[in-house]
Amino acid sequence: MTDTPAHASLFTPLDIGPITLDNRIVMAPLTRSRSRVPGHVQTPLHALYYAQRAGAGLIVGEATQISREGQGYAWTPGIHTDEQVEGWKLVTDAVHNAGGRIFCQLWHVGAISHNCFQENNAAPVSSSVWTPEGEAFVGDYHPDGPTLPHPEARALDTDEIPRLIADYRHAARCALAAGFDGVELHAANGYLMDQFIRSSVNTRDDKYGGPVENRIRIVGEVLDALADEMDPGRIGIRLSPSGGAGGSSDADPKGTYTAVAKLCAGRGLAYLHVVRPNSHGGGDAAAAGEIVASMRAAFDGPLIVNGGFDPAEGARWLAEDRADAICYGRLFLANPDLPARIAADGPYNDPDPNTFYGGGAEGYVDYPTLKRKDVAA
Repeated sequence: MTDTPAHASLFTPLDIGPITLDNRIVMAPLTRSRSRVPGHVQTPLHALYYAQRAGAGLIVGEATQISREGQGYAWTPGIHTDEQVEGWKLVTDAVHNAGGRIFCQLWHVGAISHNCFQENNAAPVSSSVWTPEGEAFVGDYHPDGPTLPHPEARALDTDEIPRLIADYRHAARCALAAGFDGVELHAANGYLMDQFIRSSVNTRDDKYGGPVENRIRIVGEVLDALADEMDPGRIGIRLSPSGGAGGSSDADPKGTYTAVAKLCAGRGLAYLHVVRPNSHGGGDAAAAGEIVASMRAAFDGPLIVNGGFDPAEGARWLAEDRADAICYGRLFLANPDLPARIAADGPYNDPDPNTFYGGGAEGYVDYPTLKRKDVAA
């Protein structure tokens, strides 16, 4: 099979830190809510799912909570206990045996949670006192589920920040023990790191609040902690200048997120992963492109861009040097052999939204590949 000329830019190798990716097609972190409970542990079913998609240049694993406090959705996996490490080993071994690379996305949802996930039914935490819009997906963790309104989150005390950073450090250590090739700090989509970054949520009056350099301080401190545990070239970060859970926003997304990108520069990070604004929370393509371009200019490493790309648009962004790799979500969900399908110019399976969250093998590991057309989607 040969690459079609229109998509050739997607099939050139890319160096991220000490790792060389075979192609520039990245699998997005996709929450599927299928972890085994109790324990929030991955299983052989997860290993099969990820191994099927090992043709990606890089897999960014589904968002994975760094602590019990960091959970906000039913049946999502953790990376903070020995049992969780052993479960993830099944996944990383399967991906590596299939020739792939996989990073663990380190996740703390902050306020986008519910008391039922917290120890002793405590309030969720955030940068400041905040009640997010919308509802928490609690599944069967609460008798009134599967969804419930988000409760008011409390503000983390200044003297709690070292404990939070230690949780990220511990999770990174666990990710290495589980065999991941690296980690991605989830600082996007309105979750805890973003709740510090965004002006609509962060109303603190200590060194973590106020001007943008204070609001982004914690991101640098977490990156420092992660770099104490592993080669910085095995650390990526995800940012989203607009949109995301809970209805949060920033008064100056271009200025704020360019500042975060600049904060990330000079550290030898593996990559910066940006969710372009026009795919999360609206915004026209020109404005989205301007923000991404500003962030790209501020960062000194590879840029991965995510957000509603089809293969042709992704290839154009690479050919025009607007990004170094393109991250695909729903296309990978429904097409386990996505790189092969892009090379063949399709066809593509359509995803089934009814099986996105929760359940078992259906809509998870049974999408057909080009070599398994006899398997029903």
